[in-house]
Amino acid sequence: MVVNDETPSPDSSSKKHSRRLRIIGVIVLLLGLGGAGLVYWLGTRSANAADNELLMQYNESTTRAERRQVELLFGKMGGFFDKVSDSLKQPGTQACLIAVVSILVARGFFFAARPPRRDDETH
Repeated sequence: MVVNDETPSPDSSSKKHSRRLRIIGVIVLLLGLGGAGLVYWLGTRSANAADNELLMQYNESTTRAERRQVELLFGKMGGFFDKVSDSLKQPGTQACLIAVVSILVARGFFFAARPPRRDDETH
């Protein structure tokens, strides 16, 4: 006994596939942005702001001497990579990287979910 005489068209399975990809893209985007916000929030929380301020002043003077030493040993590129390394330790930079990567991955899913272009013109 046949309940449905219609056979599934390739168009309907393509629409289901596109819908799944869009849903995955939205999930990746929401999780990435939420994770970025969580990383930033956890990284910027401080138990005692006065202690943090004194520590930052000490680290700043120490960091200048260390950067100068790195530049003497490894040149300007060594100093550049040292600055990049320090920047990557900051919660704002980490959150931005997480957000950008999640946006790019979600964009890939949205791009893959687009229906294929149909060229109806015959040559």
